Amino acid sequence: MFPDLIHYAIPGFVLLLTLEVIFSVIEKKELYTTKDAASSIAMGLGNVATGLFTKAIIFAVYSFAWKFRLFTLGFEWWVWVLCFFADDFSYYWFHRTSHSVRFFWASHVIHHSSQKYNLATALRQTWTGNFTGTFLFWVWMPLLGFHPAMVMSMQAISLIYQFWIHTEAIQKLPKAIELIFNTPSHHRVHHGSDIKYLDKNHAGVLIIWDRLFGTFQEEEERPAYGLTKNINTYNPLLIATHEWIDIWKDIRHARSFKAAWHYLFDAPGWSHDGSRKTTRQLRQEQSEQEDALAVPSTLK
Repeated sequence: MFPDLIHYAIPGFVLLLTLEVIFSVIEKKELYTTKDAASSIAMGLGNVATGLFTKAIIFAVYSFAWKFRLFTLGFEWWVWVLCFFADDFSYYWFHRTSHSVRFFWASHVIHHSSQKYNLATALRQTWTGNFTGTFLFWVWMPLLGFHPAMVMSMQAISLIYQFWIHTEAIQKLPKAIELIFNTPSHHRVHHGSDIKYLDKNHAGVLIIWDRLFGTFQEEEERPAYGLTKNINTYNPLLIATHEWIDIWKDIRHARSFKAAWHYLFDAPGWSHDGSRKTTRQLRQEQSEQEDALAVPSTLK
C-alpha cells in the first residue's frame, strides 16, 4: 500500500483554516458560523474514517486492472506529468457527471450543502462516494499503465490543491493564472446556487477543461451559496444521507419502472410531473421569462 498524502496535509488544513478565521474576525466578515463549520469538519472526519477501508478496496481494484495494462509506465518525471493531466481530465468528467446524474449527485450534494464558503466547506466531503463506484472514472489509468499508487497519489494531490480555493479571502488572481488554473473565483461560481452559475466550473486543478467543453462561467457577482433548495440542517448524518432518502421516497412512489429509473439516473431535479426542475429546465424557464420581458409592451 502507499501513504495517504491527505493525512499529511491535515496540519496544513488546520493552520490555513485558523488563519482564515482570524482574517474573518479582523476584517469583520461573516465567513463562518460555528454550527456550519462544525458540521463541515464532522463530514470531513467521516470521510477520512470511511476512506480507511474503502481506499484499500479501490487500490485492489486498480491493482487488478493494472494486471491487464496496455503499457508498463514507470515512475519517471514525465510519467508523473502525464498522470497529472490524466487525473485532472478524469476528475473533470467525474465531477461533471456528479452534477448531471442523480445517483452520483446523492453523494456529491454534501459538498454543496453549506450556505457558507470557506475553508471548512472544503472539508465537507461525502461518506458514500467511494461506495457508489466513483473511483471507476479513473480505472482507465491503471489499464493504460499508470501504477495504482501513482494514480491514487495524484488523486490526493488534486484534493489537497482544491482545499485552498474554498475561500472568499482571495479575490481575482493574475490573468494568466485565472486562464489556466482553478482559482477561488472560479470555484465560488461552482458553489453558487444562482441559475447562471449552476453546474459550471467542474475543474480540479486546471480550468482548461471547462473552457474546452463549454462549462466555464466567469464570476460576475458574489454567488448565493448552497443548493437551489437548502436542507437547513447541521446534523452530519442527515447531511450525508438526505438525498439518498429523497431518492428512495421518489422511487417508492414512482408510477412506473421508467419513472423510477429517471429518478435514480436522470439529472437532479427531474420529476415525472414537472413539480421540480433540472438545471436545464430552470435555465430555459429563466430564458423564456427574459424573452417575455424584452418584448415591447405595444406587441404584448
